[in-house]
Amino acid sequence: MSRIKTVLGFAMNLALGIALGVAVPLATAAQAQISYPNRPIRIIVPYPAGGIVDIVARAVTEQVGRDWKQTVVIEARPGGNSNIGTASVARSEPDGYTWLVTGPAALVNPTLYKDAGWDALKDLKCVGLAVWNQSVALVHPSMPASTIKEFVEIARKKPGELNFGNPGTGSSIDLSAQKLFQAANIKLTNVGYKGQPQALIDLMTNLMHFEIVSLELALPHIRAGSVKPLAVMTDKRVADLPDVPTIAEAGFPEATYVPWYGIYVQAGTSDAIVAKINEAINKALQNPEVRRQLSVANIPGKPMPLADLAALMKADHEKLTKVIATSGMALQ
Repeated sequence: MSRIKTVLGFAMNLALGIALGVAVPLATAAQAQISYPNRPIRIIVPYPAGGIVDIVARAVTEQVGRDWKQTVVIEARPGGNSNIGTASVARSEPDGYTWLVTGPAALVNPTLYKDAGWDALKDLKCVGLAVWNQSVALVHPSMPASTIKEFVEIARKKPGELNFGNPGTGSSIDLSAQKLFQAANIKLTNVGYKGQPQALIDLMTNLMHFEIVSLELALPHIRAGSVKPLAVMTDKRVADLPDVPTIAEAGFPEATYVPWYGIYVQAGTSDAIVAKINEAINKALQNPEVRRQLSVANIPGKPMPLADLAALMKADHEKLTKVIATSGMALQ
């Protein structure tokens, strides 16, 4: 009888130990979610400091930090056409303390590069839409074209003879241009640059014939008459260029593409933490000072729920990888 009691007691203690062993980690994980965030948030920007993505990251995430009363550390990690910084977030701990702020490269680089280091839809989760990027199609003032259709006619008569200043393979600018070239059935010679500023300088000196440039960068030169705008690559006209038609109004609705900058975390991050981050980002995007900063840079923000962000991410991934597949962009 005593032996039976001993065995039963051992079994009960073992069961209790197993139960406690399971319960403690669960309780710890739940507690971590409740107390989140309780330490600094690291923001990875996979581009050089001072660029448009850096502006977005600082305007939005620093406001989140103020609202949370928590430190936000912004770290520029350029290199590999944004692959290095993006891969570091895709491989980070799924604890909500490492964020990525980036543009379409997060969706398309795994298609462009064999060793990008992540899968867009499996390794990253979009937790907030930062801003929509506005851009404008430009030519040199000497170009005998005042509309996109007139430029297309010239390009069709000179296949491969006109130069396109490309600030980066797979960039939002490159993708916008490729969509237009496919829709218009024209071929331009691609000339690669490390960023928009140098490409724009060469357009102003008539070394390049066509470029798509971020609105904020282009506006001073448009006003100075150094470049000529043909169309804005947006779904509606922009206030600073009210007389310049959208690309759809100019006759090429298929080329409409408005790139966006998203905020991402590692895909395994818990739903509770993801929801908290999304709520904080949406709140920051409605802050008057954040709205002012983004407005000055001509990059309007838009709060979005998680379901809409997931749908947008999936739709753009499908659309943009198709553009890459049909444009001849080479895998590196």
